[in-house]
Amino acid sequence: MNNRLTRNTIFMTILTFALAGVFAMQAQALDGTEILSQVDRNLQPESYEMYRKLINVEPDGSKKEFVLYSVKKGQDKMVALFLSPASEKGRSTLRLNDNMWLYIPNVGKPIRITSLQSVVGGVFNNSDILRLDYSAEYDVNGITDEGETYLLDLKAKTNAIAYDRLSMKVDKKTIVPTTIECYAASGMLIKTLYYKEPKDFGDGLVRPSVLETDSPLYKGYKSVMIYAKINKKELADEIFSLNYLSRVDELR
Repeated sequence: MNNRLTRNTIFMTILTFALAGVFAMQAQALDGTEILSQVDRNLQPESYEMYRKLINVEPDGSKKEFVLYSVKKGQDKMVALFLSPASEKGRSTLRLNDNMWLYIPNVGKPIRITSLQSVVGGVFNNSDILRLDYSAEYDVNGITDEGETYLLDLKAKTNAIAYDRLSMKVDKKTIVPTTIECYAASGMLIKTLYYKEPKDFGDGLVRPSVLETDSPLYKGYKSVMIYAKINKKELADEIFSLNYLSRVDELR
């Protein structure tokens, strides 16, 4: 009897260590860079056109709304055109890598803008509005398996990027973000992004249709981005140039 118990104990001990080794190997096998690239592809096609509404909510409950038409190509080119309100109609913004410009009709040549400024006010900044692929701007410093989600620790590739570090929770089933905490180089939390309300946009694209944000720096304020349409679209490189900003409406 004692020999049998001893053999069972030894077997269970060996099994426990073996399983622990398997789990450790699985954890090491998680490829955060691959997951982040999949996040990008699940959020948007590589080349597309999009309609969305931005809503800024003030502490007193008042709102200001903007409607934008946007096009993006590859990992480094994006243009957004304001359709409403009337005071903003015809304005457009261009992003090429880390460089951004604002075009205002009848003002002359486009104006340089920065990622941390906001052409719409509110909590969303220009980097949020003209967002490139996450994998184009961030390296994966670490990944943690949290059961139903992965937690990605992302570090900005250059100092020109709006946020020095992101803490991104990714749903395991859909491989899209659920929440993203955005930090400055000092470690201060700048804002939190919340991806909500999954929607089928067609052509195999199922992703959150609402992006909300709040910030400890803007207490009582909230901004919301609602995605109405996202369609694959082939786009010429000439569209993403300063000379084309006055003609973006021709793409619709």
